[in-house]
Amino acid sequence: MSDVVSPSQLDMRVGKIVSIERHPDADSLYVEQVDVGEDRPRTIVSGLVQTVPIEEMTDRKVIILCNLKPVKMRGVESQGMVLCASSENPRAVEPLDPPARSGPGDKVFVEGYEDGKADQQLNSKKKVWEKLQVELKISNDFVAQWQGNNIATKMGVVRCKSLAGASIK
Repeated sequence: MSDVVSPSQLDMRVGKIVSIERHPDADSLYVEQVDVGEDRPRTIVSGLVQTVPIEEMTDRKVIILCNLKPVKMRGVESQGMVLCASSENPRAVEPLDPPARSGPGDKVFVEGYEDGKADQQLNSKKKVWEKLQVELKISNDFVAQWQGNNIATKMGVVRCKSLAGASIK
């Protein structure tokens, strides 16, 4: 088995947050129900309470990484992750914005890597996400990129509002 990783291994999709609430047992976590184009919404737990107001998350379209291994966070199973631009100085976090006409379930890809097949589930032992994540950044014109290649849907590029140069986590 090769240790070479490709962004096509990531199952990234447009999601629409259909409901959101504070986690009952954790002050810093939201529990979201997100429509990613499947039979029913996925439960996603995200640590965004301190940085993104609940009003900004309600009914929002986001980018979801869908093929992480499900993990329990304070007793609630999270079935993916909301991808966000994140800067440290000053501390700021913004969920990534899909193109306006994108809909729940639309495939999100890195340009030049559209044809690869996403892994069913990322192998945590091989640290696929960790190896790819270090190269995910926001360009100077606010476009999400991996190694300088735009991240997009069939409707256009994925952006963030104001965090040029930030990492994507």
